[in-house]
Amino acid sequence: MTIGATLFLLVAGLFAIGDWYARAGDRRRLEYACKPATLVALILVAVTLEPVHSDVRAWFVVALAASLAGDVFLMLPSDAFMAGLGAFFVAHLAYAIGLNLDSAGNWWWALPVVLAAGLLGVRLIRGILAAHQRALVGPVVAYVGVIAVMVASALASGNVIAAVGALAFMGSDALIGETRFVRPYPWAPVTIMVTYHLGQAGLVLSLLR
Repeated sequence: MTIGATLFLLVAGLFAIGDWYARAGDRRRLEYACKPATLVALILVAVTLEPVHSDVRAWFVVALAASLAGDVFLMLPSDAFMAGLGAFFVAHLAYAIGLNLDSAGNWWWALPVVLAAGLLGVRLIRGILAAHQRALVGPVVAYVGVIAVMVASALASGNVIAAVGALAFMGSDALIGETRFVRPYPWAPVTIMVTYHLGQAGLVLSLLR
């Protein structure tokens, strides 16, 4: 880890904590500053660290940039859910491509991931249909599929840090779907962001292994 990457990681941590505080108290102006700033700082971490594989880093930077776009879409006052969903679809796809450039090929991990994603998908589809939002079924199913591919790729890679980060990212996305389509929880806004930021940080730091 270079000095620059370490400093940017600390900055990302401070902005992430600021965002968690903002989400806990519905402080919109603070969220508008801290949420995108966290991803900008993580992009700078990825750019300035010394990765084991530079081609993997390139795809991870694409994923982080798409995630930044998704963050902006999802925090807008207007409902830009579909735009955010599309941006994060690209992010998960880019992460999956990067992870498969250097993989141990332990694809037996894909089975439990597919099972978990299938159960999640069924639960979300029931919530979507109950809310009479049938048009969202296709996009959400596709999104759950790409999450499963990304997490399975992280587990198959043999990179423990990447696997933990991917699972945290999946947990964050699952909770977003749960609160939007099934039922809300008072603790969800902060938990979503904590798992999301830890997931993204884990994937970035996995570049060092």
